[in-house]
Formats: sequence, structure tokens, C-alpha cells
Amino acid sequence: MSSSDITLVKATAPDTPEPADVPRIVPQRRLGQWAAAAVVLVLLGLALTSVIRNKAFQWDVVADYFTSDSVLRGLWLTLWLTAVVMALGFALGTLLAVFRLSANPVLRAVSWGYVWLFRSIPILVQMLLWFNIGALYPRVLGVRTVDLFGPVTVAIIGLTLHEAAYAAEVVRGGILSVGRGQIEAAQALGLSRWRRWQRIVLPQAMRSIVPPAGNMLIGTLKGTSIVSVIAVQDLLYSTQLIYHQTYQVIPLLMVATLWYTVVTSVLSVGQHYVERHYARGSESGR
Repeated sequence: MSSSDITLVKATAPDTPEPADVPRIVPQRRLGQWAAAAVVLVLLGLALTSVIRNKAFQWDVVADYFTSDSVLRGLWLTLWLTAVVMALGFALGTLLAVFRLSANPVLRAVSWGYVWLFRSIPILVQMLLWFNIGALYPRVLGVRTVDLFGPVTVAIIGLTLHEAAYAAEVVRGGILSVGRGQIEAAQALGLSRWRRWQRIVLPQAMRSIVPPAGNMLIGTLKGTSIVSVIAVQDLLYSTQLIYHQTYQVIPLLMVATLWYTVVTSVLSVGQHYVERHYARGSESGR
């Protein structure tokens, strides 16, 4: 083809459409969603205004008792009790999960029976039963039961046994989420049982264990308030002691409410970063 032909082709080629000729994409109008959002914001604003302006909350009293010594001691006991119960509960729950996955039918039956029993009985009923265990066994190892099992000990035992039943299912579900093929591949490579658990099973199982475990931690923190029924001076019981003297029920309950909110918010942030750590390399962690 000669240069004149090339020029002719260029001259007769259709013009490139101008930007103005390209169809413009108009986003879909969602008037219903915006209207619903506006209504929700208005209702939230009204509720917040009502809470702030309602003198019955006595926010000055809340500020006075929020960092009082008795409240902070109760908060510390609540945090300590939560940490102890979670550590012991997951230790026992992991053992129960291993029993449940065992080839031994007796161990599987014992683990299943434990989980069934302690998930069936409400935690308040369990706590009261342990608190009155002296009626069944007045002496243990020659020591009076009431001297051996104080309120704090009863709280630890009752909450730990309750949490272990749920922790067992969380750990079992996390282990079962690991593909069987990966374990068989590790066996083919000659890895020992401990190395397989350390390098293959646990890192992947933690992706499934951490979210429900974080929810259990927050639930345990709030659930420790049940120990107030057996006179353990946790955060709730400490505020109750104060309002039984001052009759300022609402502001003292608000003190407990705000502290629970602050601590659970901090735990939620920590849970987010732990989940992101164990989700590295997966689709959810990107």
C-alpha cells in the first residue's frame, strides 16, 4: 500500500466520538434509604437529648462515683474474675474438645455429657447450687465446706464449669474447620503429632476460634455480674452497696453501665486486631 492510500484511509476513517457523545452513567436514586436514614438520625437525636436533659439520671452523681475507690475495686475484681474464668474455661474446654474428637468412645461420651449438662442448666441456677453445696457435702477432706468454698471460689468454679462447656464447642469447631487433606499431607512429610498441631492445625483453627472466643470473653465479662447474687463484690455489687445506702439507684446503675460499656468497647477493638492477625493470608484478611 502506497503512502497516498494510507492517507486516504486516514482521511475516510470515522471520527473518534467526542467525550460529550459517550453515555453518562447516572447513579440510581435511593430516596427511600435516605429518608429512612434521616428518620433514624432524628430519633437518635431525640433519644440522646432526652437522656442528657433528664434530671433523673443525675449525671453529677454519676461523675462523683464513677472513679470512686469502691467502684474501682469492684471493677478490678470483675476484670480479674473474667481473666481467670476465661483461662481456666478454655483450658478445660480444650481438653473436652480433644476428648470429643478422640477415637475412645468413653472419652467422647464423657465430653458430650459434660457439654450437654452444663449448657442445659442456667448459670444462675448453677451459681446458687455451688453456693449451697454445703447442704449436700457439709465437709470435704475434713474441712467444713462453708470454710473451703468462699463466695469468690464459688464464683470461679461456677463460671469456669459453665464457660468450659461452650469453649469446648468453640475449640472443636475450630479444629474441624482445618481440612483433613492438610493433616494427611503433614503426616506424609513425616511431621510429628506436636509439629502438626503447632504448624498446621492451630494456626488455621485459630481463624475459626478467635471470633467466637472474643464474643465469649465479652459475654463472660458481662456474665460476671451474676456473682452479685452470692455477695461477691464485683462492679455491680459495689454499686449496689452504695445505692442501698444513698438510695440513688439510677445514677449508680449508670456508673456500672458506663464501665461495662467502656471495657467491652476496648475488648472489641482488641478482638478486631487479633482476628486480623490470624486472618492474614486468607480472603477475609486482605
